[in-house]
Amino acid sequence: MEFNEKLQELRKSKGLTQEELAEILYVSRTAVSKWESGRGYPNIESLKEISRFFSVSLDVLLSGEKLLSIAESESNKKIKRLCDFLFATADLFSVFLVFLPLYPNTIDGFVYSVGLMDYTRISSFSLTIYWVMFTALFAMGAIKLAVSKRGKEKANTALIKISMIINIFAVLFLALTREVYAVIVVFLLFVIKCVILQCRGRS
Repeated sequence: MEFNEKLQELRKSKGLTQEELAEILYVSRTAVSKWESGRGYPNIESLKEISRFFSVSLDVLLSGEKLLSIAESESNKKIKRLCDFLFATADLFSVFLVFLPLYPNTIDGFVYSVGLMDYTRISSFSLTIYWVMFTALFAMGAIKLAVSKRGKEKANTALIKISMIINIFAVLFLALTREVYAVIVVFLLFVIKCVILQCRGRS
């Protein structure tokens, strides 16, 4: 007997509706319906609750192989969530490109390192591009944090691609304008994001 059939049998033996069981397990009625129709499986925590409530062992509900598969799937999801959080954090760190003294400014014949708000040695066009790039990266990080919490994979993937494109453009533009320190920081953020994406892809 498959898990969905076992769950239906156990629920009916207690005289419960799908909605009542959902309330007991603190899940939605849709989730219970999905499990009973064989279109999915509960996570480990829900399985433990089912096992406890119906006083049956996990082995009775699912085969060892299926339990391992569910545990592995959950582990991969957790790794992806962590990677998404770290990726978004890397983008949020772009705010430091505004405040850190990474830009050479000449004052009374002396060269000082200043933050972007005090940088006057470049054209207003280049300065505007800097602000747009760094603001866009920061915004990508903030949006990605919000999207990853909701588990929207397509939107998440699109944000990752946009973020990487902006990051590549920032590296190239800063290299062209010869902002040595700023380009190093942006390139390091890009490398960190590449490493995070590699880890995410393995999960």
